[in-house]
Amino acid sequence: QVQLVESGGGSVQAGGTLRLSCAASGFTSSTYCMGWFRQPPGKEREWVATRDRLGRIGYENSVRGRFTIETDNAKNIVYLQMSSLKVEDTAMYFCAATPGDICYVVDSFYSYWGQGTQVTVSA
Repeated sequence: QVQLVESGGGSVQAGGTLRLSCAASGFTSSTYCMGWFRQPPGKEREWVATRDRLGRIGYENSVRGRFTIETDNAKNIVYLQMSSLKVEDTAMYFCAATPGDICYVVDSFYSYWGQGTQVTVSA
């Protein structure tokens, strides 16, 4: 059974850092398209970053240079390292996975989702 469990969210001040974890089970995350999405308060869910099974990574423009996807294949965990956090990064963050060679930035493309972890950035 495929399962994704996010952790690591919390409250930080602007400029701070957080590392989100997505623990995968029931499949090997390195062979799947793995994505991070977020849903700010009152807004639609939006794409943040993806990593395909070849290790190619893409970032949404507003997070590029501040967020980094990291993986621990031995532990089957995908991380989202977030630095220089801004108030506008406040959102529920979700990990998603789907089999396939190409990662898309549309959430409907992904078959499996975690429950989410809240990130709150204060000024």
